[in-house]
Order: sequence, then structure tokens, then C-alpha cells
Amino acid sequence: MKSRIQSYLRFAASKQRDTQQIGSFLATFSVHSDNPFLNYAIPDDDAVPSFADVTALITAYKQRSRIPRLEYITQLAPSVESALLAAGFTVEGRLPLMTCIPGSQQNLPVPESIELIIPTSDAELLATIAAQNEAYGGESAPTDDAVARIKASVAAGQIVVLARVASTGEAVGAGICTVPNNGMTEIAAIGVRAPFRRRGVAGALTTRLVCEAFNKGVTVAFLMAAHEAEERIYIRAGFSKIGEILHISFQNASDCLLNV
Repeated sequence: MKSRIQSYLRFAASKQRDTQQIGSFLATFSVHSDNPFLNYAIPDDDAVPSFADVTALITAYKQRSRIPRLEYITQLAPSVESALLAAGFTVEGRLPLMTCIPGSQQNLPVPESIELIIPTSDAELLATIAAQNEAYGGESAPTDDAVARIKASVAAGQIVVLARVASTGEAVGAGICTVPNNGMTEIAAIGVRAPFRRRGVAGALTTRLVCEAFNKGVTVAFLMAAHEAEERIYIRAGFSKIGEILHISFQNASDCLLNV
């Protein structure tokens, strides 16, 4: 299962970003954003990277004005972390990797006065992006290009769910299922605006996204829980922990490059 998920992550990254194989790493780069969560590398399964591999990886990210960073399932490449730490990388976090299969999902209720929709119009998609941007730290207002990109992703099979106030249409939060492949999808980018948190919106979004994915033939939905509170929500929604995703980065690339 873990190897299938990591293979899916490589597939998804190659569809959404520029990629480059650097030694035992698949490096991915967003051409639209320097957000670290959209720019990271994934090691090959059972990779044993050399110092040259690591420094080449750092160089590639520095040349694109991106933070050298990795996200991967630790159990599939146990030798990688020590090589990165030796080169000066710092662990950002260890996130639970969780999965849900048909029949395991739990129907968490939609909070009173909130409705969940599949956004289709440009205005609804714009509201979706704006709500996620605000939920994840107040990024700039979405552009027409951002709407065009999400429309292209939806056309390719991505699932988007928007939570909004039923009476006014005010956006509350949103989440996505990435484009399914080989029966798998990632539940991602679930964000709820601060005024609407702690009401059950995230759980309701998770439930709806999982149901939409399973209705389209997905047999494994997976996600990564950033915090314990999120993990508890996902457990209630029917997810179980199967492993760990390591987030690790090198913040001061210029120092490391002195050794290249």
C-alpha cells in the first residue's frame, strides 16, 4: 500500500509541476508558486543517496529560487533521512499517513446553516481558492490564472468541494481530491476560514470528498494529518494510520552550496 501511494504521489506531481530526476530523487517544481508545499522532491524507493545527489538537489532548487525540500514515506527509503541530515537539512515534521477504503468511511454531519457544493462557475471556483488561501495563511487574492488552473484540474478529474453559508453564499472552506489514478486519490487542501472553525466543517468536507471519490471508482483515499486535532477528525471520518510522511528542508541553501 505504501509503495502504491508513493508511486501515486510521483504521478500526481508530474501532472501538476515541472519535474527533474536528480540522482535518486524526483524533484518537482511549481512554475506558478514558490510555496514550499508545491515544490519538493520524492526519493526513489530504497534510495541510498550520495552526497553528490544531495548537493545536486540543493543546486536545482536554488537555481529556481525554491527551498530545497522533500516529502516522502520514511519506511520506503530509510537511508535518505540520515543523508539529508548530514548535509544540513532540518526536519519540519512527521505527519501521519492515513487511508480510507470503501465501507470504512463515516458520515460526519454537515453543520447547521452550512451547505456543501461542487463548484462549477468561475465565481464559485474563485470563492473556493480565496477560502483556501485565507485558511492557509492569508495568501494574496486569487487571480484569473488560478481559476483557469483549477478548471483545468477539474476537467482532468480533480474533485473540489466548497463549504458555504447556505443563506448568503459566503465561502467557509474547501477541499479537494487530486486526480484519481490506479484507484487512488489524495484528500488535500482542506481549509476552513478562521471564523468558521471548530464547528465540524472540516469533518463534513472530508466526508463529502471521500464519498465523491468512492462514487467515481476510487478504492483508496489517503491523506496526511498536519496536527493531532486534524488526525482526530480524520479518524472520526474513517481513516486509519498506516505510516509516516517526513517533511524535511534546507533553509539556508547558500551555506550548503559552498561544499558543491
